[in-house]
Amino acid sequence: MVILGLLAALCFTTGGLFMKSADGFRQVAPGAAFLLLFGVGAVLQSHAMRGSGMAVTYVLVLGLEAALTLGFGVWLLGETLSLAKVAGLGLTLAGVALLRAA
Repeated sequence: MVILGLLAALCFTTGGLFMKSADGFRQVAPGAAFLLLFGVGAVLQSHAMRGSGMAVTYVLVLGLEAALTLGFGVWLLGETLSLAKVAGLGLTLAGVALLRAA
């Protein structure tokens, strides 16, 4: 479940990068890539949910996606990393851990 969730989050995050470069679908190739990656991510997340509760899997994917998005934004897009962003990510990941433990 965790591996499929990680792959789904990676697809959603990479799809988000393509979404940004699609420029509101003015750029067809990145637009098609983001739709494809979001579709693959949804299928992977659906498979991950088979053996686990929806709340746990969904929040796990969202938490991983948040972490990956923050990292990709800083690394690939030159976005700033602030204490507030790190704290928000920490709270998100703490929530994921709490839901998994419940």
